[in-house]
Amino acid sequence: MKTFKTLDELAACAGQEITVTDWYTVTQQHIDQFADATDDHQWIHVDPERAKEGPFGATIAHGYLTLSMLAGFFDRSISVQGVRMGINYGLNKVRFMAPVPSGSRLRVRVNLLSATPIEGGTQMAWLCTIEREGSGKPVCVAESLSRYYV
Repeated sequence: MKTFKTLDELAACAGQEITVTDWYTVTQQHIDQFADATDDHQWIHVDPERAKEGPFGATIAHGYLTLSMLAGFFDRSISVQGVRMGINYGLNKVRFMAPVPSGSRLRVRVNLLSATPIEGGTQMAWLCTIEREGSGKPVCVAESLSRYYV
């Protein structure tokens, strides 16, 4: 866990890599639960037997599941003291560059692109590169926006 004592301390790190998270395993249970929550039950995600014969040889995580995991990665890896709350503000750009087979271990490289003052706090733009263990290619690259309020 990377802890910043103040929002200004974090903002001063703009242009730098802030953290590389711990590895996290994406299980078939995660994939199935996401399918239930989003009503996206395409066989490539939820039918292990059929997916064995598919293009990836196994079920794969939904791209949006991979993207949504950013919230947990941030929560487990970055802490800013002295803020009232932090919120997700949106995304500027997202690309799904490689599949995430069930059982994959993922981590995120987090770079702070910018810190912009807003009323009551700071808006952060983050470059998030989600990596799969054993792969030379990222599975997802996203520019994520968050707002921290003091």
